[in-house]
Amino acid sequence: MTLIQRYYDLVSSQFLRFILVGGLNTAFGVGVYCLAIYVGIPYYIATLLSNVLGVCFNFITTGNLVFRNNNPRLIFRFVMAYVLIYFINTAVVKVFILLGMNDYWAGILATPVVALCSYSLLKHFVYRKNQTQS
Repeated sequence: MTLIQRYYDLVSSQFLRFILVGGLNTAFGVGVYCLAIYVGIPYYIATLLSNVLGVCFNFITTGNLVFRNNNPRLIFRFVMAYVLIYFINTAVVKVFILLGMNDYWAGILATPVVALCSYSLLKHFVYRKNQTQS
């Protein structure tokens, strides 16, 4: 097996795990977001609440199940990535709201865009191979 093929297999497998675990994490985050909207919290606070609670949940699931790394020292990088993800998420939701969508649909439809940004940030910033192996 060539080096390129090994890398492709690793990335494919890792990305598949990210999608599957992301489904669980997304259900959690969207559930928190929708519940917050339902009780009358504005979308930008609902997004913040969803992200804060999601970070705790996602750090464990993503680190262990996707990147196979439970190094607690990565929490700072993980939180920094999620701060950026929060701003991306809020901006995308705002764009959808400006396009005439309600807060629920805006939050739900922002999810795929935010997921792609999240994977890239986590893979290349938080769980970089040269930074995470100890």
